[in-house]
Amino acid sequence: MAATAVAAGAGAVAGTESAQGPGPAAALELWLNKATDPSMSEQDWSAIQNFCEQVNTDPNGPTHAPWLLAHKIQSPQEKEALYALTVLEMCMNHCGEKFHSEVAKFRFLNELIKVLSPKYLGSWATEKVKGRVIEILFSWTVWFPEDIKIRDAYQMLKKQGIIKQDPKLPVDKILPPPSPWPKSSIFDADEEKSKLLTRLLKSNHPEDLQAAVLKVAVVYVITPF
Repeated sequence: MAATAVAAGAGAVAGTESAQGPGPAAALELWLNKATDPSMSEQDWSAIQNFCEQVNTDPNGPTHAPWLLAHKIQSPQEKEALYALTVLEMCMNHCGEKFHSEVAKFRFLNELIKVLSPKYLGSWATEKVKGRVIEILFSWTVWFPEDIKIRDAYQMLKKQGIIKQDPKLPVDKILPPPSPWPKSSIFDADEEKSKLLTRLLKSNHPEDLQAAVLKVAVVYVITPF
């Protein structure tokens, strides 16, 4: 009798949550799944923005999001992993100090190292994915020189011969992290920028995707609130 009452109560709670929409943790996964959907020919930037906003509004977002991202980055599907790395890069720039500090810990950095290490996932991770991980780590050593653990992790990978040389980043990519998301969409800022972003995002060339990420960052820097 008591068990029946408990089950009924649990059902009522579940029904209430369903009526109110997904909880914060479920919302994080929902937006990340959309932002990294490998069936999409181009990345869903609105989903990335919604994911970042959810990280910033959910009290547990900054500690939960890095592990959701790590799982996606370690995906055997190349496109999903590459999309997740783009989300990580955007979150590092837009999701505040708490998210930043979580990513800058060895606990998370080890998840990126696993993608590169032949002892773990490096034996089957594609060169594109490994190249993006290296590029992101290197860019963080430039952007965030005060984060000693990021620098140490990168130098360790170089000493072990996993990273042969520093990647060549475009000069205009080496800049301070952009300011937080503006209230309006980046695609509303300028029609010509919107057209350029659309063209870059539809391209099959990796360098165009990198250019798109940079263009988004620049829009955030210059767009007034």
